[in-house]
Parts: sequence; C-alpha cells; structure tokens
Amino acid sequence: MQKNLVTPEELAAHLDDPGWVVFDVRHDLADLEKGRNAYKAGHIPGAYFLHLDEDLSGAKDGTNGRHPLPEIHTLAKKLNECGVTPDTQVVAYDESGGCFAARLWWMLRWLGHEHVAVLDGGLPLWMKEGRPLDDKLPAKREGHFTPRPRLDASVDVHYVERTRTDPKMKLVDARTADRYAGRGETLDPVGGHVPGAINRFWQKNLRGDGRFKPAHELRDELRNLLGDANSAQAVHMCGSGVTACHNLFAMALAGLPGGRLYPGSWSEWCSDPSRPVARED
Repeated sequence: MQKNLVTPEELAAHLDDPGWVVFDVRHDLADLEKGRNAYKAGHIPGAYFLHLDEDLSGAKDGTNGRHPLPEIHTLAKKLNECGVTPDTQVVAYDESGGCFAARLWWMLRWLGHEHVAVLDGGLPLWMKEGRPLDDKLPAKREGHFTPRPRLDASVDVHYVERTRTDPKMKLVDARTADRYAGRGETLDPVGGHVPGAINRFWQKNLRGDGRFKPAHELRDELRNLLGDANSAQAVHMCGSGVTACHNLFAMALAGLPGGRLYPGSWSEWCSDPSRPVARED
C-alpha cells in the first residue's frame, strides 16, 4: 500500500530493511553548505544525502528559475547509486517542516516511483524521541531505478501565461503572505505574484509541533481554498518550485490528487519584465 507519510517509529523499524532507502535533504537557502555539513555531523543511520542545488535541481540559465528540474537521467543515476529499485520504499526527511523532503517526494512521483514518503516531524521529531544518529557515510549500492516521467505532473510558464485568467484553473502560491504581496522580497529581484494567483503559505499544512495536520483538516482547508475548482485544476508554485511541492504533498494527504507543479515559479516568471506582476498594499 502506498504511504505518503511515515512516523519515526515506522522508519526506525526499517533502518536495516534493504527494501527501504532513506534520503537526508536538509538545506538552507542562505547557506548552501549547511545541510551537507549537518549531514556529515550526524544523520539517520544509513541515510544518503541529496543536495537541493546539485542533485534535485538542474542548470540555471537566468530565465528558468532558481531551482529548475534536473536532467532526468542524471538524477536516475544518483538514485541507482543509492540502491533505489522500482519496489524500494523511499523516505525523505529534512529539519524544515518537510519543505525540501516534499520536493524529493514530488520528483519521484513525477518520475513514476509511487513508493515514496516524507518523515513526519522530520529530524527534529526523530531526535526529540531519542532515536539514533550516525556520522558514517553509507556505501554505494546497486539499484535499477528506471524513470517513467509523467508528462501531466508539471506545467511550463507558457501554460501559466495562457490559463492564469481562466476561472477553472487555480494558481496556488506557497510563499509567505508578505512575499506574495510583494513586501520584503529578498530572494528574487522583483516582488509580487502572478496576477490571479491565490496564496496558501506552505507552513499552514503543519501543526504547531511541526507534524502534518490530519487528512480531514487539510481536506477542509484545501477545498475551501480551491472553491469550485477540483484539485486536478490546481497549479502550484512558490519562489522556485520547492515549497510548492509541500502544498502538493498536503493535497495528496488530504485525498485531493491531480494538481500540477509550475517548476519555474516566481523566480522564472519575474525574470521577464514583460510579464505582469500583482502586488498588495
């Protein structure tokens, strides 16, 4: 049975299970080596490290956003070196509420791998429960992951340009309310949002303790957000296609599948001064 979310207790029971592969995807947008250094200092035993910029993103050309999708076969090679097979249960974790783990979750689903989950509560809950850490680097393993990209999993900037005024399509922006409004922008050169987009800050998917809200609560909130549109008519974006995956993950937890990712997101949209920008006072 497909699992989107696993508890620390469930993961601890499978640390020696060759059918499970764990990935540490800790990252800091302001300190690009922080996640790797933290991983080297201590991680969940057996976990492999994937870097957001180096492994989970592709080459930037100045117009395709800050975290464009990676070249598929390069990522597949990396996953194979970590022992991923079509039957492997993959678990991703970070220390940031799952925002980077959800990126890997979405990417594997995009490439046709259904057995992928996020660790609920991430590393903070794992440590709070007194579970082990290790500084040993796991050996390379032999996998046979074969990507089967889902062409309907994402949209490009041209799709957003064509459909952003269509009342049937909901464009959901996962950034903070201030960044969405155009206030205090620090990551991108232009502040604001795509005209017509609605805002749901990704951290609204979490409880106060950092764990995900229960499915029924997420379902009520997300249905209210989408209004008359169904989940398949939603396109999710953020600053660079990372935290948008958190909202897509929440939709899956809520039983509202089918939404698509706009990978380039705001950092791609605002790179062209001819595209319209909305701001709020």
